Amino acid sequence: MNTALLLLPDFALILLGAAIRRWMALGEHFWLGLEKLVYFVLFPALLINALLRTRLDLAAALPLLATAYLTMIGGMALGLVPRFMSRVPALTFASVFQCGYRFNSYIGLAAAGLLFGDAGIATMGLIVGAAVPLANLASVWMLARHGQVGLGRELLRNPLILATLTGFLLNLSGLDPPAPLLALLGRLADASIALGLIAVGAALRLHHVPGAQGMAFWFLVVKLLALPVLALVVGAWLGLSGLNYQVVVLFAALPTASSAYILAVRMGGDGRSVAWLISVSTLASMVTLPLWAAWVMGR
Repeated sequence: MNTALLLLPDFALILLGAAIRRWMALGEHFWLGLEKLVYFVLFPALLINALLRTRLDLAAALPLLATAYLTMIGGMALGLVPRFMSRVPALTFASVFQCGYRFNSYIGLAAAGLLFGDAGIATMGLIVGAAVPLANLASVWMLARHGQVGLGRELLRNPLILATLTGFLLNLSGLDPPAPLLALLGRLADASIALGLIAVGAALRLHHVPGAQGMAFWFLVVKLLALPVLALVVGAWLGLSGLNYQVVVLFAALPTASSAYILAVRMGGDGRSVAWLISVSTLASMVTLPLWAAWVMGR
């Protein structure tokens, strides 16, 4: 119960974002601008700030990232099951397939920071930076027959990957950044959590979409229940413990990322079905994520 209360402010911000979009006529341009601000400026600053302030253990990073990768691969394997058990259109399946393993970085970094402080953000940031390329590669591969996207260019320009790499290298260099720069990063990091979660809430879409609902229950079970269990098993097998074990399970329990919708639309996929499933996953995680957080923090 205490853990659920700790995460309550994060979920309240998501619901606030949904309410603001519904009842304040801010316009689509405002929300697109907010998402760009968070994605390209505020969250990269959050990652760099956390990585600079945290002592990194390279030896422990390898099993941590291996656990994250194996968990995502497990989600991909489980995500293939509906293709052989239902008559869902191929385009819809190719689009919603990514909902079984993609993760919402905003919620992950916010929850890790709230529960574990800068060390939690740094650990989650390492996982996110390493996992984004795998998530994009798998998603583009499944959607490839329906369109094309400059994958290599997107990965090289991804702000979360670049920020993780920058913070990681600065940490290893041992350089002591000037105090004004640290203060600036801190201010931007403080703003990132609230605005990022409000943007998540504003992106919720719950309109009836028949295409995805036949598979929705399966993908929800995979993403919010099966993957955390897999992370628990794999992490224990690889000898993870403490903060790394807790954060990787939290990572596995995250709802699907809104970037899944963007990719589906860019590649001519079924964007409406993906948006609906992302929204349901986000709302369902308000119940499941606190339970998983309570589990790992009690170990």
